[in-house]
Amino acid sequence: MRIAIDGIPLAEPKTGIGHYTFELARGLASLAPAHEFELVAHVNVESAVESAFEGDEARPANLSAVHAPVNALSKRWWTIGLPLYVQRRGVALFHGTNYKIPLWNRCRTIVTIHDLSLLLHSHTHEEELVRRARLRLPATARMASKIITDSESVKREICEHLGVRPEKIAVVPLAPRRAFRPVNALEVIASARRRLGVEDDFILFVGTVEPRKNLLTLVRAFEELTRRRDFRAQLVIAGQKGWLTEELFALIEQSGLGRRILFTGYISDEDLAALYSSCRVCVYPSLYEGFGLPPLEAMSCGAPVITSRIPVIMETVGEAARLVEPTDVRALADCLQGLWGDDEERRRLSAEGIAHAARFTWERTARLTLDVYEEVLQGASGTAGLAANA
Repeated sequence: MRIAIDGIPLAEPKTGIGHYTFELARGLASLAPAHEFELVAHVNVESAVESAFEGDEARPANLSAVHAPVNALSKRWWTIGLPLYVQRRGVALFHGTNYKIPLWNRCRTIVTIHDLSLLLHSHTHEEELVRRARLRLPATARMASKIITDSESVKREICEHLGVRPEKIAVVPLAPRRAFRPVNALEVIASARRRLGVEDDFILFVGTVEPRKNLLTLVRAFEELTRRRDFRAQLVIAGQKGWLTEELFALIEQSGLGRRILFTGYISDEDLAALYSSCRVCVYPSLYEGFGLPPLEAMSCGAPVITSRIPVIMETVGEAARLVEPTDVRALADCLQGLWGDDEERRRLSAEGIAHAARFTWERTARLTLDVYEEVLQGASGTAGLAANA
């Protein structure tokens, strides 16, 4: 049986959805070796897929990266190019891992809706993307055979705001990638920090630099801390520059903290693991998430975490992190200062975070997703599902 997965998220340097797409495809191919899994895109993602396999790890024989070239007609990928490919190749099921599915099709379709940020927090996104989401997302939710989302919190939002029946939605949690484990080799940590310009004592944020991540509150809290006696640290912001960042950089310039704040840009998983493993505190003050993977990956490396007291983050981190109201500058500054000077509490959070994060695995994510595939395909044909054939 041929199953196609949207490969477009692998075309750029991978952020959350790109990592999700790759880890899921790798896990599915390993769990169901009797079936063919294709990462299909109208751009070539073969090199990105091949380079994502670590060291001497072999790509599963039943996982391929398919470049489907387009012409003047089929370059309309979602309306013409992809539907034609699905029909020509006899695809039994298409999984859109990034909110999109073919707009007409002859196969069953599953769409992953990671969050409703474009609808519920539209002011944190560019207007054109918001307009597209308002037009396309409700139609996609109706057309898909089944919807996957990352958390119970977002499932409730999809039901409420897109009018979807609860039974049409499956919750499949994400997991930290295998690169995120405590790094104990001091020379590895020292090398990464030296190359990146990271000092000995630092606060770490990881994520795309965009309004929803609430870096304005973090910078204001950091500014308040620098005015307090006996507090001197570096704030490290690791992640690529996103959109609508003018207010953030104006605040940093006005505060005079430019020399105390380091923007690393996009960095490798290896360097990121080194930073997670050696930061004094990792802070993730996001206003809204679909799951909240960075705090979980930080926990996997043993970082003490402070993050937002919002439903989806609380669902993800449990009791293994310190929680603050996301826009409360004083509360974040106080929490940072208290944790910064409490070695015992940082050790406790580190141990609890490692144990909590270990409950989430990509094998489990793939297995739960395979269950959804089986349900959809059985409903379409009445035949035995993927698990029976794996």
